[in-house]
Amino acid sequence: MPQDHLNFDFNTPLIFADGTTFWNKIASENVVHTKGYFILGPSGAGKTHFVKNQDKPHWLDGDKMWAGANASPSGEWWLRSGKDINIIDSRSDVMTVQAKMLGLWVVGASNYWLKPDAIVIPHWSTHQKYIRHREQHNYDGGAKSDAFEQVLWHRRWIMRYAKQGIPQFRSVREAADYLEKLK
Repeated sequence: MPQDHLNFDFNTPLIFADGTTFWNKIASENVVHTKGYFILGPSGAGKTHFVKNQDKPHWLDGDKMWAGANASPSGEWWLRSGKDINIIDSRSDVMTVQAKMLGLWVVGASNYWLKPDAIVIPHWSTHQKYIRHREQHNYDGGAKSDAFEQVLWHRRWIMRYAKQGIPQFRSVREAADYLEKLK
């Protein structure tokens, strides 16, 4: 995916443009399916680990896609104000809709209005363990243990989808297995 997002300033006004080159590159690096899916899980739930450890690239890391499309700025944007986070998550939703239309399977934590196909909420003790492990070994972004309150808030926010009938799972693998059987 393009890495030009590294210079992206959150205050830069955006426009819609022809994304053919962007999407062709993503399609060339991932398995494209007849139906797209989106798995939503909070920071530290094991999404990136799952994506990196696939045999074939069926599931796309939403963080990389959203950043590559300039939907999210570089840096720790999740520490910004709620208003800014909502704008970034809305931009990410637009990109996720497009990815699903193209038959891509996306797993990520950014979401504002798009109903996911499945949600992942690990047991809280497991979730804390994942975050601490990532923090101490190869930290690659996302919430740290000093942000557990924010992670708990995000978990509760994501749970609203369970109340709307969206299937809930304890791991990304379980959610992916469920959705892969639906195709």
